[in-house]
Amino acid sequence: MSKEKLENVVKLMNENYSEFLAFTQKHVLGTIWNRPGLSPRDRSLITVAALVACDHPTELVFHLAKALDNGVTKDEIKEVMFHMAVYGGWPSAVTAMMTAVDVFNERT
Repeated sequence: MSKEKLENVVKLMNENYSEFLAFTQKHVLGTIWNRPGLSPRDRSLITVAALVACDHPTELVFHLAKALDNGVTKDEIKEVMFHMAVYGGWPSAVTAMMTAVDVFNERT
């Protein structure tokens, strides 16, 4: 999913589910992501792995970009995809890999 499509998803969520979006921003991206014990980089790796395993490409776009912003390298993301193919399912990992290609290409 391209950055433009992701922005459209956020726009639609804001127009139709603004309370849910506000809750997500405050509690998930605020409270959960700022808890002590794990660095933002570690949280990004864990979140990317979970989204790959659960086959959630829409959310993966946002979290791949966040992972890169948090210092996770493209090679590390690729390794997470490879690892999750075994533990989370080959088809889910392939979908995630194609999503990652789009995110990586937008960054270059």
